[in-house]
Amino acid sequence: MGAGFLLVRFRNSTVAANDARVKPKALVPCTPADLEAVSKDTPIVLFSHSPIQKIYKGWNFWTDDAEEVQALLQPFDNVTVVYGHVHQIQYNQIGNISFHAVMATAWPWPYPRSYAQATSHMPKLTVPMNRADPFFERDATGWQFINVATGRVAMEYNLYNNTNRTVAYNPETGQPEDSAYQDLDGRITPQIHY
Repeated sequence: MGAGFLLVRFRNSTVAANDARVKPKALVPCTPADLEAVSKDTPIVLFSHSPIQKIYKGWNFWTDDAEEVQALLQPFDNVTVVYGHVHQIQYNQIGNISFHAVMATAWPWPYPRSYAQATSHMPKLTVPMNRADPFFERDATGWQFINVATGRVAMEYNLYNNTNRTVAYNPETGQPEDSAYQDLDGRITPQIHY
């Protein structure tokens, strides 16, 4: 079977799901009922502008219907959400769903927890980037290569003027992990100063 996508639109989110039964040129809006026709062992990789989780509403690191979308994805064995908008390395695991954020080549947002005036729900798995000078316009900017060959996502982050990082799903722990900094002993001061 060839690769393809289903496009599912929700109130506050748009989700593209990889499904080998649908040809790319047949990309059409579908309803959650259409997901019932997809085999539960099909690896699903979703791309969304905003996180399909609730991190920090003040900067729209938030999707109002996140729980509804997550519930639709719970029956599948292997689900990964790749999202933008946050312009920083973030990753999380909620049930069977792995989450990975993409970088931006401009406009680095600070981590929400550094903004002490409001509550945030930054994913606990996320190891903050080394942001020695978050006011430097190129600090924490970069791009990434997204490897989906195994059905699980590995993000290879290429960071401008900073150490490159890889975050990939670890089958032993059942969650995405930073290959260099997940262990607390491997972190440097700018990653733990919050």
